[in-house]
Amino acid sequence: VGHATPDGIRNLLRFTRNTLDGLGRSDVGIDWHGHNDRGLGVVNSIFAIEYGADRIHGTALGIGERVGNAALDQIMLNLKLLGELPDHDLTKLVLWCKTASQATRVPIHPQYPLVGEDAFRTATGVHAAAIIKAEKKGDAWLADRIYSGVPAGMFGKEQEIEIGHYSGESNVIYWLKKRGHEPTKELVAAVLGAAKRGNRVLSDEEILAVIKTHANDKA
Repeated sequence: VGHATPDGIRNLLRFTRNTLDGLGRSDVGIDWHGHNDRGLGVVNSIFAIEYGADRIHGTALGIGERVGNAALDQIMLNLKLLGELPDHDLTKLVLWCKTASQATRVPIHPQYPLVGEDAFRTATGVHAAAIIKAEKKGDAWLADRIYSGVPAGMFGKEQEIEIGHYSGESNVIYWLKKRGHEPTKELVAAVLGAAKRGNRVLSDEEILAVIKTHANDKA
């Protein structure tokens, strides 16, 4: 189960199905239980469904011994995007994953799909500009997909625009407006300057500190 590849799954499931049918046991279902030794746990499970598995096994966040099992949350995410779960509301999937993380004391990597802290965050200027442009046109559907392979809104989340050393003025203006701050030319320059000097993404606290310093300098 840890050595399998998509081609191997196809051959294995076809052989198993043909064998069962030949024995007159078409009523017997096929389960697929995959491990993640080669990093193929999720994709193998999706192929298993395509090639005729009646049921697949997985765990929240792929948690398991050694390299873990197939991540059931990622499997459901992909099945939803493939149109295989049209009537299923997965907005609680994020909460389920976080609950599993807390219960097992297994932290979620910041870049983990869907539920990672950075999953829907961008500080890149060109990305932010495109999202903002779509929002200004009233096209929420496009704004949620233009730079994200997973639409955040489908799973109860939203795209987040941050400010970092790769940001442009549009990032700063968006951030300030969303939090009720007037994006004056001077304030935008001050925040953007802090981001460029820091050579990283600024935290909300750091941005608020720049805003406070700017206000004090004007007083």
